[in-house]
Amino acid sequence: MALNKKITIPLVLLIVAASVGGGLLYKKGWFKDDGGGHTKLEHKVQLWTCSMHPFIIKDKPGTCPICGMELIKKIDNAPADGAATTPEQKQQADMLGHVSMSTTQRVMANVATTEAKKNALNKEINAVGIVQYDQSRQAKATAWIAGRIDRLHVNTVGAYVSKDKPVAEVYSPDLIATQQEYLLAVKSRDQLKNSSIPSISQNGDGLVGSARQRLMLFGVKESQIADLEKAGKPNISLPIYTPISGVVIEKMVQQGQYVNVGEVLFNIADLSTVWVEIEVYENEFPNIHIGQQVEIRSQSFPGKPFTGKISYIYPFLDPKTRTVKARVDMPNPGMKLKPDMFVNAVIKVPLGSAIVVPVTAVMDTGKRQVVWVEASPGMFEPRDVQVGQRTDDNIQIISGIKTGEKVAVSGGYLIDSESQLKGGGTVDHSQHTGGAKPEVKGAAPAKQAPAKGTLKMDDMKM
Repeated sequence: MALNKKITIPLVLLIVAASVGGGLLYKKGWFKDDGGGHTKLEHKVQLWTCSMHPFIIKDKPGTCPICGMELIKKIDNAPADGAATTPEQKQQADMLGHVSMSTTQRVMANVATTEAKKNALNKEINAVGIVQYDQSRQAKATAWIAGRIDRLHVNTVGAYVSKDKPVAEVYSPDLIATQQEYLLAVKSRDQLKNSSIPSISQNGDGLVGSARQRLMLFGVKESQIADLEKAGKPNISLPIYTPISGVVIEKMVQQGQYVNVGEVLFNIADLSTVWVEIEVYENEFPNIHIGQQVEIRSQSFPGKPFTGKISYIYPFLDPKTRTVKARVDMPNPGMKLKPDMFVNAVIKVPLGSAIVVPVTAVMDTGKRQVVWVEASPGMFEPRDVQVGQRTDDNIQIISGIKTGEKVAVSGGYLIDSESQLKGGGTVDHSQHTGGAKPEVKGAAPAKQAPAKGTLKMDDMKM
């Protein structure tokens, strides 16, 4: 009986103390339901997790045993629609799209970064072209009078002719008759100029003027008329001259052939200047303008570029090749550029100063462009950017990143894959239109990752 009293009294006192303490806690709202099936007492048990490795769960703050990142509070009562209502929930939601990588992981994934810089951006437009005759430097040597070609001074295509030397001589009875009329008109003028009657003296001058005009219509030059007047007898043949000096590109007659008025004897082209007609694609021709300098390169003269300027842009588009033609005036010393020769053209267009990154840093999904930015050492976050002009190696960034921020220039697709596995959903890979093969620039040499701590199985809650 004494033993029962020793047990009963302490038990009663314990029950009374528990009842009093429980009443006080209930009065302060510790056991009230918050509407989600949890009590305030249960919320006092705070757990901590890693944003990169959510299966790591600890009951106190610290660092992740895998990546070494600071643990964040684990939120169990996040809304079903995914909307963040508290700073902790917002932080955890924002971190879903981020990817953390250790030094070893970066080397294995071939991830290299570079700073976004503000540089002068120059776009280089490459085009193909064909050398053509300068149409403003072409002419035809024609017969001004009907007759027979007594002599040809030029017998081959490609021969050089001068406008001061005759290329052929034509015999024409009409020419001889007109010369005789001119000589008679000159003789009559000399006889009538001393007449006391003004109408008679002036009539002599009129006859000479009419005969001179007919000779000039036959292609006789002033100097030839002067020689005719000095010699006092007609020339049997008439020399034919070319309008310009140049190269014979077509020979139309033979010696002894009869020709009519206006018949073409030779086609002449001056090749001291040529045209190069280049074809520019429709998405690039807005960057070209008249007066722009163009560098012409030919396989016939490697390492010796020619320089010219755009003189005309054709106002129509070729529907088959989707290109616009532009004409380049090209000096041709030594006639090195031959008509119908294929050449390559390079046009450099200055675009001014802009933020530029390597082309491999931008992931194009077809609907948007994404760049992975290293927000902090080892932490990458996706950033939507708006791109502008593209050069061979660099691309202009209009908005989305700032100067000095580090971007991933290689391994971006592997980083994005890691984000997809986490559920970040940054890029839709089914929309990829393809991209340049990543280049490894400045990748860090492989080093053993420093130990962040010992990974224990009891740290994980699967």
